[in-house]
Amino acid sequence: MLGNNLPTKRDVVALYQKNVITRMRIYDANQEALQALGGSNIEVTVGVPNEILQKLASNQAEANAWVEKNIKNYSNVNFKYIVVANEFRSQFLLGAMQNLLNAVSTFGLKNKVKVTTAIDTTLLGESNPPSKGAFRADASGFITPIAKFLVANGSPLLVNMYPYKAYIDSKGKFSLDYALFKSPGVVLKDGALGYQNLFDAMIDTFHWALEKVGAGSLEIVVSGTGWPTSGGNATTLENQKSYVLNLINHVKGTQGTPKKPGKSIETYIFAMFDENQKNPVSEKFWGLFTPNKQIKYPINFA
Repeated sequence: MLGNNLPTKRDVVALYQKNVITRMRIYDANQEALQALGGSNIEVTVGVPNEILQKLASNQAEANAWVEKNIKNYSNVNFKYIVVANEFRSQFLLGAMQNLLNAVSTFGLKNKVKVTTAIDTTLLGESNPPSKGAFRADASGFITPIAKFLVANGSPLLVNMYPYKAYIDSKGKFSLDYALFKSPGVVLKDGALGYQNLFDAMIDTFHWALEKVGAGSLEIVVSGTGWPTSGGNATTLENQKSYVLNLINHVKGTQGTPKKPGKSIETYIFAMFDENQKNPVSEKFWGLFTPNKQIKYPINFA
């Protein structure tokens, strides 16, 4: 939503419906967006801002009020996840999640909406090969109780995962084809497992890391992934097209990953629109659509 030239919220919902996009992630409980989503049947993942965690963790009534205002009062919105904070380490995170789960239960919504959080790859220490995957020593005390909370409550862990950024940061260690799902064969051997793309390797690194903290059964949802079309190294329309189309084919199939084969991978593509108020410049061009609602290339979302 960080643009001054974007369509109205109602136009966005109509654009989702026109393109058969059935799930949406928003980063806070934007009231205008929630009103526009009413009756649409789009599955909505709604964020809880980092800055209110302490208030929610320290006061059950505050958590109840948040859920009542933003979830219960929108009975015609199809909520899927409440994402408590985004890529944010805080002593208050687990308490806020617990209180929001209590609130969801109080309002009889526990079977309708899951309470979770979204992390990123900065919590990992070792990550290559995937079987060496482990959380950083200073992060494992933070993530372990959260992972066990999610397992106990049947919620997945959301992970923002960007092979584009890993490719750039690797300074030539990974090939562009490996990042774009274009490698013709196995690139990375890890024991008995073979990796043909960076996306699978990144997901399985988290599977291994979670196993090491006693949460190997935890499902991972990829809550943000994509490729920019301008503003940096390897940022072309053709590269985004390759990444996005290959990603969609990969995750909606049932091959899964080498470590966890046999099921589709729930995945959210970042982002719907280019956003001209983001910085640095490479953050402005992640959209699949331009602000005037034109898709950059044909995509079959169905």
